Amino acid sequence: MMARGEVLHAHCAALFPICRSITGPGLRETLRYIGASIPLEIHEVPSGTPVLDWTVPREWVPRSAWIRRLDGTTVVDFAEHNLHLLQYSHAVDAVVPLSELQRHLHSIPEQPELVPYRTAYYSDGWGFCLPHRLRESLSDDAYRVHIDAELKHGSLSYGECLLPGESEAEVLVSIHSCHPSLANDNLSGIALGLELARALSGRRRRLSWRFLFLPGTIGSLAWLARNRGGVGRIAHGLVLTCLGDGGPITYKASRRGDAMIDRIAAHVLRHESPENRLLPFSPYGYDERQYCSPGFDLPVGCLMRSPNGTFPEYHSSADNLDFVRPEHLARSFAALAAIAEVIEEDRLLASTSPHGEPQLGRRGLYAPIGGTGPAAAGRGYGQMALLWVLNLADGRHSLLDMAERAGLPFAEIRAAAAAAEAAGLLVTASPIAEGATVQDSSATSGKARP
Repeated sequence: MMARGEVLHAHCAALFPICRSITGPGLRETLRYIGASIPLEIHEVPSGTPVLDWTVPREWVPRSAWIRRLDGTTVVDFAEHNLHLLQYSHAVDAVVPLSELQRHLHSIPEQPELVPYRTAYYSDGWGFCLPHRLRESLSDDAYRVHIDAELKHGSLSYGECLLPGESEAEVLVSIHSCHPSLANDNLSGIALGLELARALSGRRRRLSWRFLFLPGTIGSLAWLARNRGGVGRIAHGLVLTCLGDGGPITYKASRRGDAMIDRIAAHVLRHESPENRLLPFSPYGYDERQYCSPGFDLPVGCLMRSPNGTFPEYHSSADNLDFVRPEHLARSFAALAAIAEVIEEDRLLASTSPHGEPQLGRRGLYAPIGGTGPAAAGRGYGQMALLWVLNLADGRHSLLDMAERAGLPFAEIRAAAAAAEAAGLLVTASPIAEGATVQDSSATSGKARP
């Protein structure tokens, strides 16, 4: 059986060759791949549809593109790397003077060997991306430029996987799925989201989990526009991206800054490694910008490793399958799974023997030889974890409260609580209050979710 990291990397490898964009056949092929592993409903939003302050653009269908010298020698070929073509380029078939061609070329002077990733979704133009060293070598008077691409009235596609739970309160997990061959900034998030959905589908779920695989910005705007009536059910949310590089795990808080998901992610990351980072919200990044816009203000944060724009491989051909590593993907998934565990398992507990400390020895919860201090009791928890649980089990403290007060990982506190429950010393007082309040009532008007 493949280890978790290898499974995640295999997803990245399978999806890497596909030329994705915010619309079109590459995006649909990616959604079909995801739908082969989890129950995924694919939605189509027609071109021209208003989505909040935006409009769904025409569908882009690229087929081939190249630049050749007039003697027929190929200089740049879209077939060799799908980053070579500026996204949303219209069709061209012409001999172009070098001076004009240069106005349509994109490169990175500081990284002369890399091909940049560039887009022109909402402008009418064309272009090519190439290494700066190759661009500087162009010296012919003119070149033949060919782009076989169609911009047509079609649709925007996105995938939605709903795993119903005992409660209608939801956890939203959103992943942009529109970048072409970029392994960290795109595919790592898809891989982790897919595997988390698979893991959750096989277990009891207290909350409902909704996974969105959609094109960045316009996809989340389309989903929000079509689902305004149900966003109040979102109790927690995460955007997943850039989770395969070697940087420390990073969590960017929701706009609220004090949402429960912010607290949960901060707890998990502090105990995962002291090198992990917590960032405040900023209106720049990924689709958390849309979920956290003031009219919605949903409790949605962003989980990543190196933030967008902070690593030299970002939006270039260096963001490849060698850049993302199975061990980094596996560690990211472990942190994500730990966050999911807190979301699902946090609850209020009450002691059945609150007057004085209960006798633990006769219940098999204390070392048979006393006087040695709070030694580990085994079973995944230490003696101090058990003592903290019993002391704070007053019906007002949750497992997460206990973990934070004790300075211990949630998993250890939960294991201690499970042992105390099995011994008859604890009962569940109630689950943590579920649901989220949308501050602007205008966000809840409009079409209800199916």
